This record gives sequence, C-alpha cells and structure tokens, in this order.
Amino acid sequence: MVAGARGGCAQAGAARRGLLALLLAVSAPLWLQAEELGDGCGHIVTYKDSGTMTSKNYPGTYPNHTICEKTITVPKGKRLILRLGDLDIESQTCASDYLLFTSSSDQYGPYCGSMTVPKELLLNTSEVTVRFESGSHISGRGFLLTYASSDHPDLITCLERANHYLKTEYSKFCPAGCRDIAGDISGNVVHGYRDTSLLCKAAIHAGVIADEVGGQIGVLLRRGMSRYEGILANGVLSRHGSLSDKRFLFTSNGCSRSLSLEPDRQIRASSSWEWINETGDQVRWSPGQARLQDQGPSWASGDRSKNHKREWLRIDLGEKKKITGIRTTGSTQSNFNFYVKSFVMNFRNNNSKWETYKGIVNNEEKVFQGNSNFRDPVRNNFIPPIVARYVRVIPQTWHQRIALKVELLGCQIAPSNDSLVWSKTSLNTVGSTNREDETILKPIPSEEMPKGLNVITIVTPLVLLVLLVAGVGIFVVLRKRKKKGNPYGSAKAQKTDCWKQIKYPFARHQSAEFTISYDNEKEMTQKLDLITSDMAG
Repeated sequence: MVAGARGGCAQAGAARRGLLALLLAVSAPLWLQAEELGDGCGHIVTYKDSGTMTSKNYPGTYPNHTICEKTITVPKGKRLILRLGDLDIESQTCASDYLLFTSSSDQYGPYCGSMTVPKELLLNTSEVTVRFESGSHISGRGFLLTYASSDHPDLITCLERANHYLKTEYSKFCPAGCRDIAGDISGNVVHGYRDTSLLCKAAIHAGVIADEVGGQIGVLLRRGMSRYEGILANGVLSRHGSLSDKRFLFTSNGCSRSLSLEPDRQIRASSSWEWINETGDQVRWSPGQARLQDQGPSWASGDRSKNHKREWLRIDLGEKKKITGIRTTGSTQSNFNFYVKSFVMNFRNNNSKWETYKGIVNNEEKVFQGNSNFRDPVRNNFIPPIVARYVRVIPQTWHQRIALKVELLGCQIAPSNDSLVWSKTSLNTVGSTNREDETILKPIPSEEMPKGLNVITIVTPLVLLVLLVAGVGIFVVLRKRKKKGNPYGSAKAQKTDCWKQIKYPFARHQSAEFTISYDNEKEMTQKLDLITSDMAG
C-alpha cells in the first residue's frame, strides 16, 4: 500500500512538473519567440543589380530582441557596392545590438552606437549576408542601406536630397525601392521640385525611373520659386512647398508631350450615362467629353455596379505611337463626386489582339493608382513605354460611378520600314531604366527623324545625277586622248588625271551630301538649357 502510494505521488509529481514545463513554454517571453521568428527586417525591395533595405519600423524605433538576416546579390562577375544612408543603433559595444555584413571571405562590422561607420563599402564579391540583431534598448532608428553593382559607382541612397549637392548639373544612380521611404517631396515635373525634396522619390514621382528597378537620373539645379504645386503621380504624393532659393528639374528624353485627340472620332466607350435634369433636358456623359483639357463634365459609364469591371474607354491614335504616360481626372463637377480609383491598361495595333500592360518585375497585370477625388489630375507613367495605335482604360475600382477625363503623353515614331534611319540615344536622355532603353534603342526612329528622311530622299537621286555627269565627262576625256593617238594614256596619266576625275568628284560629293545632320545633335549641345516643360505635370 505504501509503495503504491509513493508510486502515485511520483506520478503526480511528474505530471505537475510536465504541466509546469508546458506553462513555462506557453508563457515564455515574447522576445524569445520574436528572436526565433527573425522579424527584424523592415522595407526590402530588390532587383537584378540594386535594392533598398531597412530595419523594422524604420525610421521609428526598431523592436527589442529581433533578428533580420538577408542575403543580397548582384550579377556574378560584378562587385557589390553598399551605402549606409542611416545607422542609429543604441548599443555602444555591439554585444547585442549590431549590423554586420558577411561574405564568403570577409566580414565587415559589427557596427553600432556612435562608432565611425563607412558611408560606402566596395566589396570584392557579388554576394553578402546582412545581419541585424537587437537586444533590449530604449531608442534607435536602426538602419537604412542601399546596394548596387559596381556598374553604378554613382549610387546614392533614398535619403539624399537635392540640397546635398552644389553642382548645377549632375547624374546619380537611384536604387530600386525608394518610393515608400519616409520623406517629403514638393513640386512637380513641369515646374520643378523644391531642393529639399528627396531625389530618388522625386524621380519616381516625375516618371523618370520605376520604383521596382531604380535607374540613372540627370539633375539640373535652377533658381527657386515662390511656391511649389504638389500632385499625385506614380503612387507618390508631392506636397505643396513654400519659397526656396533653389529647385531642381530632371533631364528628359523629350517624349512626354500631350498626344492630341479628336473626341468625336478617336474616343469610344463601352457605355455612357444618360439622365433627365430638372428642366427636362437629356444629359449625356459621352466619351466625346473625356478629353482632359475640355471644360464641362467627363465621360461616365452607364453601369454603376461596384462589381462591374467590363466598362472601358478606348482611344484610337490613328497610327502607332509611343505612349509614355497618362493623366486622369474624375468628373470635375463638384455636385457629381465620381472618379476612378484604380485601372489597368490594354493596348493593341492593327489586326492584333488586345494585350494587358504588365509590371516590369513580376510580369503580372499592372494596376495603376487613379484619382482620390473628382477634381485633381493624377499622372501615371509607362516604364517601359507602350508602342501601339489603340489603348483602352479599364477601371477596376471607383467612387460612386465610373467617370474619367484622360490625356495621353508620348510622341510620334517614324515608319519602321525605313532602314536608313536609326534611333540614337540623346545625351539628355538620362532618366531611363534598362527596359526603357531597350525600347528606345530598337531601330525605331525618334520623332525628329522625318526631317532626316527628306535629306536622304533628295540626296539619293542627286548622287545618281552627279555620277552620270562625271561618267559623261570621263568618256569625253578618253575620246579626246584617243584622237591624239594615245587611246589609253600613259601609266602616269592613269594614276593622276583620269583617276582624279573618277575618284575625287565622288569623294567631294560624299563628304558634302552624305553627312546627315540629325536634329537631336543640336539638342545634345543645348542640354544645359533644357527645361522639362514638355513633360506633363
């Protein structure tokens, strides 16, 4: 009996201990679980050869007892450039709070506290592991870093502002992922940005680069303005800004002009809203009212169902054109609070099927951020651009009823069947991504090229005429020599007189007539005076 009682007590004790262990495990400090989860990473955007990375909650205080570990790479054969835009880690000893970079052969760090940290690291590898660890602390923003391949030695971080640089003209490389980094911009692409604005965020707003991939930007510093008008563009809200001594503009590829539209002939819609007003008149919100520059109400669809996504506004440009962006508004009527909040784009050419515009990175249907009210214009750029005759705006979400006014931005393209004219990238075409460069560098002439066509058309028959005249002249000379008893002339004469007459007239003609001067060469010499007024705001 005693032995049985003791056995029962032992079992009960073991059960109590097991229950206690279970309770301890369940009630373990949250920081232990957080460390195992490794949730110390914040904003991360990576692309083929650049990216941006922050600690969690940046620029707020990073959490206690977290780990963030991420391996970043650039193409093999390239060296990795790291730039620390901000490092604010509370620890002074790097024992529990630190930032560390580790490659297969080297270690950089740990960094923390008030120690001197290099702003830029040029590594001897294409891959590195970033590790950020935190213990118990009270304050600290953590870190923000950007990286790129060694192809981009002029890499900057998302935190650089225009007033950090004194040159009146310069070029920098923005990494992928700067759009959602905290920091204001003021101004717009037409009139310029206040010099306190974040450079890369402003470049995304201006449509110079895409946030997903980053890219090269060209910056021009100019005299400031008394007031800067802000707008929503490419998912970035620019705020109104006050007087400043300096402002900056981005150099342009010159393909962001408004494409003219004839509403009665070029704009069609799936349906239109019609109603009878108080005076008994029929009011129709037709697609002919969808031009952004026109006064009065916009186009509105006949169906206002929230789930109806078959409505569309179609634009026929008459011929294939290069389309680099779109500006939209809502109804523009204060008593009709209608606007489209998001939309997708379809496009096609003659005798082809409709294609959906897709994102650069994920190759999925790209949904554009539309308007947030009925009044203010919103701009979205296409990077890479659309090359098509027909485009179709398909609303995805809207407020109360689908209502749109639109303006397409872009430029003409010359006929693609002219093999004598090719596209050359102008020196003032700075702010383009690799994908956009591929589009531009295809053998599609720029909008200035038709002038070059006229030169070629005139030169070709002129060359034939000159050759014919030269041939007749040579024939006459040979006949005269033959009458003098020297039918072929001496060897010396063959090397001088006759060959000069054959060779040099053609050479002179070639140098005078075959040197074609393209218009964009003149633009290249004047890029310092470029003002991006041709880009839509």
